[in-house]
Amino acid sequence: MENQPIMSQKNGTYGIANPGYAPAAAGGTPAMFAPPAAESHGPSAPPASMFDNMPGYEGTVAGGGGGFLPPPMPAYPVPQPQPGSEQPHWNIPSITEETAREAFILYSSSKCCYSSGPAKDGVITEMEAFNTYRYRLETFNESRSTAWSHEPYSGQPVDAYSQPPAGPWDVPAKAPNFFVDSKQVIRVPYTSSVKSCHSCVGMGRKPCKDCAGAGNKVCWVCNGSGYRHGDDRCHHCSGRGRENCGKCHGQGSKQCDICRGKQQLLVYISVTVKWTNHCDDYVVEQSSGLRVDNLSKVSGKELFRDSQYMVYPVMGFPDIAVVQAAQRLVSEHQSKFSQTSRILQQRQTIELIPVTRVNYSWKGKPHIYFVYGNEFLVNADNYPATCCCSVM
Repeated sequence: MENQPIMSQKNGTYGIANPGYAPAAAGGTPAMFAPPAAESHGPSAPPASMFDNMPGYEGTVAGGGGGFLPPPMPAYPVPQPQPGSEQPHWNIPSITEETAREAFILYSSSKCCYSSGPAKDGVITEMEAFNTYRYRLETFNESRSTAWSHEPYSGQPVDAYSQPPAGPWDVPAKAPNFFVDSKQVIRVPYTSSVKSCHSCVGMGRKPCKDCAGAGNKVCWVCNGSGYRHGDDRCHHCSGRGRENCGKCHGQGSKQCDICRGKQQLLVYISVTVKWTNHCDDYVVEQSSGLRVDNLSKVSGKELFRDSQYMVYPVMGFPDIAVVQAAQRLVSEHQSKFSQTSRILQQRQTIELIPVTRVNYSWKGKPHIYFVYGNEFLVNADNYPATCCCSVM
């Protein structure tokens, strides 16, 4: 009867218990053969039977994917937004000619190919202010989702069914400061139980994928023949035709990466709490000629700030476009985020981003540049004195 390799299992390991040997080729050493066993795959995800039926968490699935949970109705009436006090005197700053020139000189010196002549010697003929308002609404909210989770069991407390678990929105979580994004994953008390590992069927080890559990592979030097160049025995595998698998060190199995060899898993429900600051801006159009996307790089002078649980749209601002933007964004935020999350705080601000168009002449020709933002950045797309630089 032909000898066949017999798989043995001892202490959760797999390997070749009695490898057979093929008859030697002429004049050679017998070559070991062990056809790779069929690769064994454990289930890719825990079966539904691993999860207990926890009241209040029906529909929770493994690994998440259940979506965010709507918050419960508040037990007490929520505070209503209050209109902010009207501010009859809005402080509109302006820049001086000296500031405009200094900003232009700094701008030209930062460009390796720009001559400083226009910035230093150009004659400013007119400065026109285009005050640009930026309304910003921030809504800081909390959202929660649940999932069945697991980790290797190494003696952690097991408390499932010792008492009813708190609901997803009743699990305590430490919130960060307002308007700061954060995330916290919390194990729900009284949902933890111990289950046999689904991936290795409680063995702690799995057949090596690289050698399909055989513990050895065809020798890559002689391609399994045991010989090279006629009757020369392969020195890499000593003529066996196979070599030990380097991934499992010849054992035929590797530690299960799910239970890390513990054979059991602690299975529990986790709540993922996310605090997110949602921010929307509205910039009032201005006809200065400066592209609006430049304004995203600068800050402005804050004219108004209002922060409360839910804000009331700004009132009394002299630019009606800002008032209309505030009404629209406040309505959109409260409608959008109150359905799937709990709004914790809102904040609205109005900034004045100073934009000054400077007309100047240089060598008898008119030119313009812009100075904008608290940072006094300059935009001069058509700078009149540039050169081509070359590195020697």
